[in-house]
Amino acid sequence: MPHEVESMMYVGREPWHGLGTSFPEGTNLAIDEAIQAAGLDWTVELREIFTHNGRNASVGIRDYFAVCRNLDNSVLGIVGAGYEPLQNIDAFQWFQPFIDEEAARIETAGSLRGGKRVWVLASVKSASAAVGKDDEIRNYILLSSSHDGTLAVRVGFTPVRVVCANTLAQAHESQASKLLRVKHTARILDNLADIREIMNTADVEFHATLKQYNELAKRDINPQDLEKYVKVVFDIKDATKSKKVLPQVISLFERGRGSTEAGKTYWGAYNAANEYLNYYRGDSSDTRMDSLWFGKGEELNKHALTTALQMARV
Repeated sequence: MPHEVESMMYVGREPWHGLGTSFPEGTNLAIDEAIQAAGLDWTVELREIFTHNGRNASVGIRDYFAVCRNLDNSVLGIVGAGYEPLQNIDAFQWFQPFIDEEAARIETAGSLRGGKRVWVLASVKSASAAVGKDDEIRNYILLSSSHDGTLAVRVGFTPVRVVCANTLAQAHESQASKLLRVKHTARILDNLADIREIMNTADVEFHATLKQYNELAKRDINPQDLEKYVKVVFDIKDATKSKKVLPQVISLFERGRGSTEAGKTYWGAYNAANEYLNYYRGDSSDTRMDSLWFGKGEELNKHALTTALQMARV
């Protein structure tokens, strides 16, 4: 299967997907440096679409345009007349105030599906806390966009478990903690500026989410409830799926990354499911990343956390 990740960069510890150009821990990349390192120093433009009638004549298609990458003239998508491209440089510039104030640092960025999807992930320097005594969780800002018209611009905060670099789900559903969606319209840059104001409440939401994680860490889970939890999360109803997924998640609960820190608790159960989504579900590491941030994996990650909270009666 071809790689979903076209290009990317990361700072410090190798990401769970194990891909990209690396920089030493503590490197503070400037915007232009990060763009170049991530292979995102290209632009897109809208071009008219024509059809041929078979007699060496062409007819323009009204109200639809091809999104083309100027780097190689590849067609990334077909969009309507109201679509406004967000250039990669503009997406990165959204982070400039955070970088100038040393409030955040770009840690990874890149391109998926031949340029159809791009993302920037920056660590928030002031947002770090622990579940229990030493299970550190850090907060990150994720900005993602598409050049094929399939996704709105999404900006929001996402927790990452440091011991295994796993992307976690948010425990709260407030406006500040959701990944906010902005349509590709003429006001897109103004909308992103408005979102920055909403983000000011993120520290409060992050610690509210940590409180939920800590509640899960206080509640022990027995083997019967662990099996029930895995079956509910992954909708296991047949023997084939049970033999494949169930023992793997239970094994991760017993001996997975960070299992010692999480313990035999509902926090450990959620992290076992989360580790499966980060490292094992799907065909390859980069397709897992795409799914976890944009597709079915993202939904399952949220479902895994919600189920743990419900079963633990948090």
